[in-house]
Amino acid sequence: MFQNFVHYFLHFGFIALFAYLFDKKNWKKYYFVLLTTMIIDVDHLWATPIFDPNRCSINFHTFHTYIAVGVYLALLLLIKNKTAKIFFFGLLFHLVTDAIDCLWTNAWDLKVLL
Repeated sequence: MFQNFVHYFLHFGFIALFAYLFDKKNWKKYYFVLLTTMIIDVDHLWATPIFDPNRCSINFHTFHTYIAVGVYLALLLLIKNKTAKIFFFGLLFHLVTDAIDCLWTNAWDLKVLL
């Protein structure tokens, strides 16, 4: 239960704090941008079953692969627009959050991320 709390806190709560620290005047805008990064979970819809609490999302779902990480990182570094940068940061943070959950589920065995 605590693991679920941490997972969803990182997905929804921590990003609010990050948005506030990123830009105190416009934090709600950036929080919304970070929330939109949840769209990458659409790739769960073409998995069977859609949700499996014991399945690691990292490198299983299409938008959670290491290739996707490379694309998100490249775009974060190459794009100058502040809003786009925070979006790609949010995608990477989403994957870090999912990796933490995956490791926690699998007794912190790093092999599950391969």
